[in-house]
Amino acid sequence: MQFQQLQYFVAVAETRHFTRAADLVHVAQPSLSQQIKALERELGADLFRRARGNITLTDAGEALLPLARRILADADTARQEVQELAQLRRGRVRLGATPSVCTGLLPDVLRAFHDRYPGIRLLIEEGGSHDLVRELARGALDLALVVLPLPTPSPALTTVELLREDLVVVSSPDAPSPGRGRRTVRVCDLEGERLVMFRHGYDLRELTVAACRAEGFEPDFAVEGGEMDAVLGFVRAGLGVAVVPRMVAARSGRGLRVTPLARPGLHRVIALAHRSDVAPPRAARELQRMLLER
Repeated sequence: MQFQQLQYFVAVAETRHFTRAADLVHVAQPSLSQQIKALERELGADLFRRARGNITLTDAGEALLPLARRILADADTARQEVQELAQLRRGRVRLGATPSVCTGLLPDVLRAFHDRYPGIRLLIEEGGSHDLVRELARGALDLALVVLPLPTPSPALTTVELLREDLVVVSSPDAPSPGRGRRTVRVCDLEGERLVMFRHGYDLRELTVAACRAEGFEPDFAVEGGEMDAVLGFVRAGLGVAVVPRMVAARSGRGLRVTPLARPGLHRVIALAHRSDVAPPRAARELQRMLLER
């Protein structure tokens, strides 16, 4: 009994027609008929009653059909499992993340993932949440770490909250301390401070500006338009203060004064997002698991 013969048998049983079955399995009809006859000889029983224009299963065929379907399903499962294991030895994961997440959260997780799966290439794309959502939707990314709430909610995406992170104020140790030297700073204390501000489209920019306006003032920018590394460099140089995630400040604290925000403070929610209609590849699902369990 050959695996291919079982495929042909199931195709005929489901279509009740030899020619349509041959088209379904992409083989010439005479070849399919020969293989069915060879299977019947092997089993010592007819599997089909062949009347003109009417193909039905015999009792032997009825008994074989569920077993054949199970064998084919098990073979398909085995193929998928082996392919997925192979994907963890080679392949790629396309991960999008905001620049601040790349600086604060990802290095340790990506190092652990690379140590476990050295054959997987990690392709990282930095961008704001709006850009990352667009790249996910068009299939250019497998996963993305975005800031909630999304700028444009999308029912085509599945998001899982990963962490809730406090924001802090960073300043140069050589400059006067924000908030007149208090241990914590209120958002209203930023009125009159010169801020180093991120570029337009940066999630932290919108969050900081909205918080200042909620306190009744417009923030004063000393310099604006930078990415995370540039903003931290400008702060170190004494150009102004900036509001950044605590994790970023902890990693980049050298040459910076870090002052917490007084309660209720400011925070952001980082979520892991992927398309709802397409399951991420096996390697991407493994990275997803490591991020969620970090």
